[in-house]
Amino acid sequence: MLARHIQYFLAVAQHHSFTRAAAALHVSQPALSQQVRQLEESLGAQLFDRSGRSTRLTDAGEVYLRYAKRAEQELLEARRAIHDVGDLSRGSLRVAVTPTFTTYLIGPLVEAFHARYPNITLNLREIAQERMEELLQADELDVGIAFDEVHNQDIDSRPLLVETLALVVGRAHPLATTRSIGPHALNDESLILLSAEFATREQIERYCRQHGIRPRVRMEANAIGAVIEVVRRTTLSTLLPANLALAHDDLTAIALDPPRLQRTAVLMQRRGAYQSAAARAFSEVATSVAASLETGDSAAGIQLS
Repeated sequence: MLARHIQYFLAVAQHHSFTRAAAALHVSQPALSQQVRQLEESLGAQLFDRSGRSTRLTDAGEVYLRYAKRAEQELLEARRAIHDVGDLSRGSLRVAVTPTFTTYLIGPLVEAFHARYPNITLNLREIAQERMEELLQADELDVGIAFDEVHNQDIDSRPLLVETLALVVGRAHPLATTRSIGPHALNDESLILLSAEFATREQIERYCRQHGIRPRVRMEANAIGAVIEVVRRTTLSTLLPANLALAHDDLTAIALDPPRLQRTAVLMQRRGAYQSAAARAFSEVATSVAASLETGDSAAGIQLS
């Protein structure tokens, strides 16, 4: 009963109308109004001002709204907890990653997870870190993979891997057989970089400022696939994770050393959130796959740590 009262209250608060809320919930308006009045009577406070053309929250309603949203989130978590299957014979998981990880991490990670837990349904999204944190806090995601610059204090993170960005070139580039260069050699390169909406671009520019580098950016793109295609077909170079180049036979990762351009990837979850068996299993597999990728990079001569 409590869950229904909360659901009905939140619907009216969202739609500013008993009529629209009833339609959205597929219930009759009298039934909805009765439930809300019962809630108000039990609380001893009027939650809605019904006198105007639209239904508005009273001061008491505004206060109750904050707690009702929190209660709704807890109830949804409780439902998932009840239906969670410890042996992972079924279940679902909502995962998000920032764009660069789709190029080299998600493939082997999903392959390993699906091979071990084939009956777990994955809902995978590629989104920016800021949006990812919002969805984690709203309980619309279970796990996120992003970087250690977490902005939301309600998000917990733990290190997953240390990612090294390298100068990535195609076969026709004059440096294609070079293993490493000093960072100031970037001054002589014609680059294509990800646009400013990517965290990667911000990290590159910070690195360049710190070391007095003035890169010649000839092109920008808002898709990693576009950057890769340009690098493959021209003598332009780019700065992307070394692992990305290792996943393409016609690309070469040239280490910047010293100092390296590195960042820490993290697993993110909402602080205090219920952790399903599927989420725990995914975190374990992600940690294992990340460790193998770091080892593979070391063997290839691109040191990640």
